[in-house]
Order: sequence, then C-alpha cells, then structure tokens
Amino acid sequence: MSRAWKNEKVVNVMQGDYYVTGDEDVMLTTILGSCVAACMFDPQAKIGGLNHFLLPGEANSLRSSTAESYGVYLMELLVNGLLKHGARRERLVAKLFGGARTVAGLSDIGVRNADCAKRFLELEGITYLGGSLGGNAGRRIQFWPASGRARQLVMREINPSVNVAPKTSTVVSDGGDVELF
Repeated sequence: MSRAWKNEKVVNVMQGDYYVTGDEDVMLTTILGSCVAACMFDPQAKIGGLNHFLLPGEANSLRSSTAESYGVYLMELLVNGLLKHGARRERLVAKLFGGARTVAGLSDIGVRNADCAKRFLELEGITYLGGSLGGNAGRRIQFWPASGRARQLVMREINPSVNVAPKTSTVVSDGGDVELF
C-alpha cells in the first residue's frame, strides 16, 4: 500500500458522498465492494473529483432521506461540483471502479451500479476512459484529482459461492496493485 507524500493530504470519500478539488496535494481514496466510484476530471483545468454510491437509482425515484445512496444523484452532484470549481463539461473525462459481486444468492447490485454509471456518462456525453468494474473482489481506489491519475489496490477475492458478507477488515493482497493512466 502506498504512503502519502510528505505534503499530500488524503481525503477519504465515504459511501453516499463526493469530493471535488483542484489541489495538487490532495489524494482522494475510498473502499468499494458492490458500490461504484466515478473519478472524473477536467485535464485542462486540473480539477477533479470522486463520488461513492451504493445503489443505482433513477432520478425520478429519489427521496431526500436516501438520495445520497443513489448513483444518478451522486453523478449529478459530482458533475455540478466540478463545474462550480471551473471545469468545463465538454472536457470532462471519467474512470469508473467497483461494482463487485460480493455476496452470492442476492441480486447483483454491482452490475446494476456499473451499468448506471456507464449509462450516465454516455447520456451526458462524458468520455469514459476505463477503470475496473465487476469481479468478486473489493478495491481501494486512490485518485489524484488535479492530474486524473487513478490507482486501484485489489483486496482478497471473496468466494461468491459463500453466502456471507465480507469482513470489514479484509486484507489487501500483495501484487494486487494496478495503476491506470
């Protein structure tokens, strides 16, 4: 696992939240299972942000008490936050992570979350650069919003045939690092 640089500020983005900044000394991080995170940025303005959503949801089905869990809502908040910080919509690009199937026998919410995020990008005309979606393993995502650099640390894979939720103290496996872009 990487350590923060001397002056680097680490911001943990929790489930149902998002964070936007242009600060070159900030690294955003989150841990995902079936949830999805979008790492979105404007490479010219050097402004980026990350969200973390639990459920796909639809814009017309959002209730204020649960809205922070839904993908459509958080994707819109992320885009609007980027625009408020000086990003331009036509320059936005995104990387998507998460959407794992963590528990067998339940609906595959991870696939629905991933589909929601990809569909949102397509409908909004935001370029999808790639990332890592699906599988059976959780991930820790690290994102440097000013540069758009993203890094994924893959956690121990969960056996999908076991109907037990993963422990919160899952160990990061050696050799599971993937650095993208």
